[in-house]
Amino acid sequence: MGETRQHDRPEGDDRPHQDHDDLDARIKAAREGLAPEHVPVMLDRIVELLAPALTRPGAVLVDGTLGLGGHSEALLKACPRMRLVGVDRDTTALERSAARLRPYADRTHFVHAVYSEIPRALDEAGHTHADAVLLDLGVSSPQLDETDRGFAYAHDAPLDMRMDRTQELTAEQVVNDYPVGDLTRVLRAYGEERFAPRVARAIERRRAQSRITSTRDLAELVREAIPAATRRTGGHPAKRTFQGLRIEVNAELSILQETLPAALSRLAVGGRIAVLSYHSLEDRITKKAFAALATDTTPADLPVSLPDRRPELKLLTRGAELPTVEENERNPRAQSARFRVAERVREPSRQ
Repeated sequence: MGETRQHDRPEGDDRPHQDHDDLDARIKAAREGLAPEHVPVMLDRIVELLAPALTRPGAVLVDGTLGLGGHSEALLKACPRMRLVGVDRDTTALERSAARLRPYADRTHFVHAVYSEIPRALDEAGHTHADAVLLDLGVSSPQLDETDRGFAYAHDAPLDMRMDRTQELTAEQVVNDYPVGDLTRVLRAYGEERFAPRVARAIERRRAQSRITSTRDLAELVREAIPAATRRTGGHPAKRTFQGLRIEVNAELSILQETLPAALSRLAVGGRIAVLSYHSLEDRITKKAFAALATDTTPADLPVSLPDRRPELKLLTRGAELPTVEENERNPRAQSARFRVAERVREPSRQ
């Protein structure tokens, strides 16, 4: 756990002080007009680290998880010459962000896609490469706030949990139709629920009587399945089960594993990729993908580095950065955030 830390200046960041002053002004301008409750997670830090890659005319930002468009809006304000390719699997999110970003209509292009389809989105928008890629992972605030989406255990709603409501698989199907072994795997691997077998067996017993269709019924069932001593600490007993189901329904981890190499394959030299993750499973995948390309793979017995074995990426964050204490107090949803940024320093190796 020693690798996580509060914001440090990026390694190798030797930009003149005047550049920092200018960037501070752009960050301040980017925040203007945003209501405090609508300021996205780690907004200032994202603008600080991505804006330097978006200063040239026609620079392209791919926001692979557009959501409400808050991060993109700030970067469009801070970088008046950049263009945005906004990607989201949620059609409602695309509609809302397109409306929000209407003042920038001449610099924006929106694509309904999963973020692993970033190459397709770039092609559709007429761009060969991205100068910056942003991935703000997990469930978005609107999805949590819209009770009928079924993401939150605090409200009674249909067991849905689909980020893309055009897909077929729902949480209700997972809960009621998965064999108990597969259900246990989902809760243990994706929900990190140590009582996964107990919860899965409790679900199996209940669904044998009648189909489980509501978030309230599932949350209460899980609460009863968790030992009483454990229920007294660690928040709502159902939170890990709901996390596991959501990840399974939306194939979040497998898509992320596909997304990072796909996005990096289209990241220009000097371009930057930023990933905001909200649990250890996402952050572990991101860390591994970045580290693999930030390592010199020249054989140890050679006296000099081979050009095609030198690092492709430079890590701009030391480990996983955390939100500030002030941001956590202002925005509880930021508390689990982990932030990593890397810059492409050479062309990808051709295998």
